[in-house]
Amino acid sequence: MKDCIKLKKVEEIVLNLNEFLNQKPLFYNEIDYDRMPNCWNTIKNSFKMPKKIVHIIGTNGKGSTGRFLAHYLKNMGFNVGHYTSPHISKFNERIWINGKDVDDATLEKAHQFLQNTIPKKYLQTLSYFEYTTLLAMRCFGGLDYVILEAGLGGERDATSVFDRDITLVTTIDYDHQSFLGNSIKEIATTKLNSIQKKAIIGKQIHDEVYKLTDKYPFYLDYFDNYEIQDIRDFIKKNNFASYLVDNLALALAYIVEENLELNLKYLKGIKLFGRMQKLKENLYIDVGHNPLAARVIANEFKDKKIDLVYNTYNDKDYCEILKILKPIIDKLYIIDVRNERIAPKEDVIECAKKLDIDVEEFETIRDKTTLVFGSFSVIEEFLNLG
Repeated sequence: MKDCIKLKKVEEIVLNLNEFLNQKPLFYNEIDYDRMPNCWNTIKNSFKMPKKIVHIIGTNGKGSTGRFLAHYLKNMGFNVGHYTSPHISKFNERIWINGKDVDDATLEKAHQFLQNTIPKKYLQTLSYFEYTTLLAMRCFGGLDYVILEAGLGGERDATSVFDRDITLVTTIDYDHQSFLGNSIKEIATTKLNSIQKKAIIGKQIHDEVYKLTDKYPFYLDYFDNYEIQDIRDFIKKNNFASYLVDNLALALAYIVEENLELNLKYLKGIKLFGRMQKLKENLYIDVGHNPLAARVIANEFKDKKIDLVYNTYNDKDYCEILKILKPIIDKLYIIDVRNERIAPKEDVIECAKKLDIDVEEFETIRDKTTLVFGSFSVIEEFLNLG
């Protein structure tokens, strides 16, 4: 009976947090760039901060780079937190501490602290992501390392209000143009302006980014050829997608920068959910959602034909994404997703037909290599179908 009462109490606590967050917009279309910094400056003396913060910015690869690094440091014996977004099945996935998603009771305790600490004017105006970022930092108090993954990324990102020791820069490409700029130079400049002290630059695909980052070390500079081959072999042995070689190398470059032991044994047990993840024979899921991710996927399945279960957010260039993926698509299935940000299904189907892609609404998967792709929400919806 006591256990039942305890479970009911935790369930009610989580609803309190969820109800509060559900009133919040994820981001604001009209951004108040001073709100989060001003709020943080008001409350930061109430926080116990982690010893070191590693900030990760870029367009793609932040989540896998962060998890590689967090897992490695945790296995070395450090107390480590990883802040990532968005989540797939449960909010707790965003805040990872020492190998586990944060528990409900810890979340509620942090939530109540924020409710009692943040001035009312900020409680009413902080966005979902801003409040969640503060929630995470409260949970991370006193840890040895925190791997902090930017949201939209850049100097105005909620994660940029904290003092950080180093910035890891993953591949920068087009995405979130309405917030970051319409050219690679504008997008890269906005993101790179968040670098506070020092940085390590990961693999890039645009010369403009290399020109803007030439004063910082490049991730491959930290390894000899034998070490790079060991990284490639690790990725292949663990059946990870080949593109993850660069993300792992960037994470390990920080290990070398910190003068810590470089030994792949510290990656034992690593799992990457939703990154070209093989769920079962011939079934893969990937949370990618932009042209850069599409190019990576097209390369992973080159010279093959697959079924693609797809949908995406309305602000994504889904026609360009489908154009990139067309060479590998045998049949396209559009899945219904209950999310107000999702593109109208009819528009995606019309785009596919213009590209001469065989398309229909999704009902069930065939006995054929299938990839579920398009966004975290698409993966969540597919998994909920059972």
